[in-house]
Amino acid sequence: MTSAKDSASKPAQGALRDATDYPEVHPGRAGQNQRHPQTIVFLHGGNVGNWSWDPQVLAFGDFNVLTLHLPAFGARFEETWEGLESAADDVAALIADEVSEGGVHLVGISLGGVIALHVAARHPELVDSVVITGTPVTGASTAARTFHRMQLKLIGSEWYWRFQAGAYGMVDDERELFAEHGVKLKAENMRAIMNDLDPGGLPKSLGAYRGPVLALVGSKEPKLVQKSFIALREELPQAITRVVPGMHHQWNIENPILFNSVLRRWITDGGLHQILLDPQATKPARNTKSTPAEQAAEVPVNQSQETGESTPPLQEDGQKKLGRFTGKSNPRKLDSKKFDLKKKGPQRGDTPEDAADTGK
Repeated sequence: MTSAKDSASKPAQGALRDATDYPEVHPGRAGQNQRHPQTIVFLHGGNVGNWSWDPQVLAFGDFNVLTLHLPAFGARFEETWEGLESAADDVAALIADEVSEGGVHLVGISLGGVIALHVAARHPELVDSVVITGTPVTGASTAARTFHRMQLKLIGSEWYWRFQAGAYGMVDDERELFAEHGVKLKAENMRAIMNDLDPGGLPKSLGAYRGPVLALVGSKEPKLVQKSFIALREELPQAITRVVPGMHHQWNIENPILFNSVLRRWITDGGLHQILLDPQATKPARNTKSTPAEQAAEVPVNQSQETGESTPPLQEDGQKKLGRFTGKSNPRKLDSKKFDLKKKGPQRGDTPEDAADTGK
């Protein structure tokens, strides 16, 4: 694990990014009337490393940011994948170690989104909010499973990863890092991750988490991701689901300005960016009813019709109310019985993603 001291000495800059040596800890600056900045934890997908969050690290300097190397990826590519629960406990352990006050905002893409849900289910006391994107949780079809395993024969080929990068709309800099990282991934780890995700990635006891959830999907992603929204909302009735028009799977890199704007709106006041579409609006409607949570967050608080900016609502005395994520207690209580890290040696995920099918 990269220490805070090491991370502080290696600022996040595009020219300094490395496919396997990107820092995990990025201290933020406290804002006005803040003793400590809030913390955002970014969990990468199953064919990239934590370097993929660099555009977000640069944009959220007013937050403490953790960009974890998930087991079997990045600096940990030599490690053995031990399962989703083990990965979730690994994430929770780092949060408990690095965050001294308050819960965190979990942000996960693809495999990272599945792990984020497992963290929320197993350690809800650590989590203030969850944002997932490109996260199919209902499993893959038989045909898709067969196709994914055929792809395992290609993961050591640089041309394969360059092709995938193009499908995700990555620019030249990201393509190089994507390919450099991809060829290091181990086929046996990718196969083990497929075995975990193919039946569906919803964790047990997900209902134990009662906090806010925003689930997103790019409109150019495989339809399986959007279809899985139904199962997610059955387990988490408070979940809000939205489609991001024009975006592919890795849209935090494809359009970081939009991604950062959507994320900041959600974290700071619980509002929804005006570009987001209700899934029912993107297909013939069978049931146009929204959940109470979606109705409440349909328009960002006090949104200006002209600028789209939102401001916290005012109390009767004219003072701004606290945001929905502030004032939380800080129960730094981790149940050791929940942990199953199974680490062997120094320790600190999603299959090779294909735009033609599951987008895991």
